[in-house]
Amino acid sequence: MASSVLGATTSFNVMSYGAIGNGRADDTQAFVKAWKAACEAKSTTPILYIPQKKTFMLKPLTFSGPCKSSRIYILVSGMIIAPKKPEWRGNKQLNAWLIFANINGLIVSGKGTINGQGSSWWPQPCLNNPISAIIFRRCHGIRLSGLTHINSPGVHILITATNGALVSNLRVIAPYTSPNTDGIDVSSSTSVQIRNSFIGTGDDCIAISAGSSNVNISGITCAPGHGISIGALGHGGYDVVENVRVTNCTLKNTLTGVRLKTWQGGKGYARKISFEGIKFVDVDNPIQIDQYYCPTRVNCQNFTSTVAISDVTYSGITGTSVAENVINLSCSQSVGCSNIKLDRVYITSSTPGKKVYANCVNAHGKSTHTKPAVKCLLP
Repeated sequence: MASSVLGATTSFNVMSYGAIGNGRADDTQAFVKAWKAACEAKSTTPILYIPQKKTFMLKPLTFSGPCKSSRIYILVSGMIIAPKKPEWRGNKQLNAWLIFANINGLIVSGKGTINGQGSSWWPQPCLNNPISAIIFRRCHGIRLSGLTHINSPGVHILITATNGALVSNLRVIAPYTSPNTDGIDVSSSTSVQIRNSFIGTGDDCIAISAGSSNVNISGITCAPGHGISIGALGHGGYDVVENVRVTNCTLKNTLTGVRLKTWQGGKGYARKISFEGIKFVDVDNPIQIDQYYCPTRVNCQNFTSTVAISDVTYSGITGTSVAENVINLSCSQSVGCSNIKLDRVYITSSTPGKKVYANCVNAHGKSTHTKPAVKCLLP
């Protein structure tokens, strides 16, 4: 079945390596053996096959490369779940449940589900230091598509130190009350595309972090969550992000819409960023630049240095907000934000007849065909 779906020459079914698939037995070692065989296969397109109508419980596991084939598939038709009991949280060396490392040409697809069973982490996220469900590290040319990812302890999918990633047609879901459950995070990566996916979680739907460039995000529905974010950048270091384009996305009932956030005291830059064709539905804080980011609001520091923000464009943006302050450009008094452009931006209140306004501090640029008016920017 797997070979006919993907036209590959060799399939490695985890059931053939001892997996039980009843959702209770520990199938970790069966996956280790099946992955080893697939990774060492010399066939053109080996497949690691996770069959449908089965549930596989895996303890923390690393799938390591490089593999002998230039392409390797993981076809997920069944369900993969993390241990339900939280006893494995005690290993402080862990930063993820499933890690994929140094695997070029990796393709992960299918109609299956990956369940991080994160509810035991959520009551005390700071104390328990929640880990990511999945990390893809140095997996150049990776393709992710089709799967449903639910209930991660922390970030659902982290792509890091990777070039040429394509993510499409995913569903990423966690309760809006679940803390730190970002949908997709990208860090230290280039040429990344995230397309045509539904993400509804308790934190950022998508977050682009330091060291990332040439990122294209399109066709995303984010509902609920904390919107689509650049940052936070500059937390005690030199951070850069550039050439990020977010187009044709819809955000519903999110805590924030599209935002850039930087800590005070950092250095670096965020530049050449555009948000185009965005639709807001009952969003709180739809458009936001926050150079005073301090989420705990406790012992927030006041520094003169910060990450410089420039060349940010908002165009073709419409929708409604549950807040009165719908555009908030809060830039550093010492550095400021330069070349900020708003064009054809129309945001109204979710409450008919209620007035909305824009606020800005030390932001410089141009605003045309925008309501509410952004008075600090030139017309």
